[in-house]
Amino acid sequence: MAPVFEYAPAPESRTVVDIAPSYGLFIDGEFTEAADGKVFKTVSPSTEEVLAEVAEAGEADVDRAVKAARKAFEKWSALPGSERAKYLFRIARIIQERSRELAVLETLDNGKPIKETRDADLPLVAAHFFYYAGWADKLDHAGYGANPRPLGVAGQVIPWNFPLLMLAWKIAPALATGNTVVLKPAETTPLSALFFADICRQAGLPKGVVNIVTGDGRAGAALIAHPDVNKVAFTGSTAVGKEIARTVAGTRKKLTLELGGKGANIVFDDAPVDQAVEGIVNGIFFNQGQVCCAGSRLLVQESIHDELLDSLKRRLSTLRLGDPLDKNTDIGAINSAEQLARITALADQGEAEGAERWSPACELPSTGYWFAPTLFTNVTQAHTVARDEIFGPVLSVLTFRTPDEAVAKANNTPYGLSAGIWTEKGSRILAVANKLRAGVVWSNTFNKFDPTSPFGGYKESGFGREGGRHGLEAYLDV
Repeated sequence: MAPVFEYAPAPESRTVVDIAPSYGLFIDGEFTEAADGKVFKTVSPSTEEVLAEVAEAGEADVDRAVKAARKAFEKWSALPGSERAKYLFRIARIIQERSRELAVLETLDNGKPIKETRDADLPLVAAHFFYYAGWADKLDHAGYGANPRPLGVAGQVIPWNFPLLMLAWKIAPALATGNTVVLKPAETTPLSALFFADICRQAGLPKGVVNIVTGDGRAGAALIAHPDVNKVAFTGSTAVGKEIARTVAGTRKKLTLELGGKGANIVFDDAPVDQAVEGIVNGIFFNQGQVCCAGSRLLVQESIHDELLDSLKRRLSTLRLGDPLDKNTDIGAINSAEQLARITALADQGEAEGAERWSPACELPSTGYWFAPTLFTNVTQAHTVARDEIFGPVLSVLTFRTPDEAVAKANNTPYGLSAGIWTEKGSRILAVANKLRAGVVWSNTFNKFDPTSPFGGYKESGFGREGGRHGLEAYLDV
């Protein structure tokens, strides 16, 4: 038998990023304390160490940020698109230059593995700014009529699972179309947004064009309800999205919501099993399953169920869980104690309801927030683990016999954000994809993103599209 070699630790250096003891709000081009002096601490999920103290914005701070954005809007929107593009290109290049620093920062603050922040998040962040920089002087040709106008001040609230990438999804099209921005990052992951504020200064972006207000849900609610905000963009939970829709109803604010998901990953009997297994793993264990479009429901054709499950379990046994800064790590830390408690409760409920739970032998670190990759088999459509968004490294496995049954089961969810299809037949891919009620359908791959491609959902997964030409519409008066 061939010897099994252990992986030697390959940690990325923390010294590439310099985290200050405290950070203020970024308003009108300057870092400033909150009006009432309140602060909160941001913690590293893998070690529970306090990384920094951050200003907690209140209503007065949000009002100050919106006023700064409103004041800056007049000059920013009047700039020719080619001039706005120069700033976006500059931001994109600085992000590339500082990508190693930002990747380490994101891993420390969020808990996801360094190889994900380094190889997925940061390249995509830069690509979004490059892409929308290219649109800034071509808006007349985007299909929204001649001389489309910006809306004004965009209030943007982003989640903790992809802090810098969600910022890029929101800010890049807003600036390209001539809007100004007040953005509130998630309470547990504020640091990369504050570093981005520094990048805006480094790029010479005019004061007030981008403002960053940190804080909890109250700051987000104040931003969304502010009467001088013209556009609201939110990525997060469906429950909060519904609350936002109620707040905005009856106003003239334009709204886009990108909410929860319970994506189906459908594997037909002619699929290449090893390739499908890699796609399944990427679909649900990427970023510890803390992905709104995660393939959290695996639908397997009955005839290959046992073969696929054996192969999948073997693959899960090779995943490495541990220090997110180690370049060998596949599974990092859960973002917060609160999120870990939610994942644990839903997984326990799945077991109590009779689904069969399995995890590979996996030693969890003694400090930090950790959850072992988990499979549930013997799952029915009535099980909580098949219906609720768990937002963690938990995969529910269901079976089907015919393509029609696969489609019916895939669509049997209140969500409609993503789906995957695995088969060697192109005709089957097209036939099934056309019947799936999901905003994004991947074929023989999963979790592939590109700034040129629109992303968004149906039903309780929200409305509106981000990315691509479609992503411009949300920030234009059309």
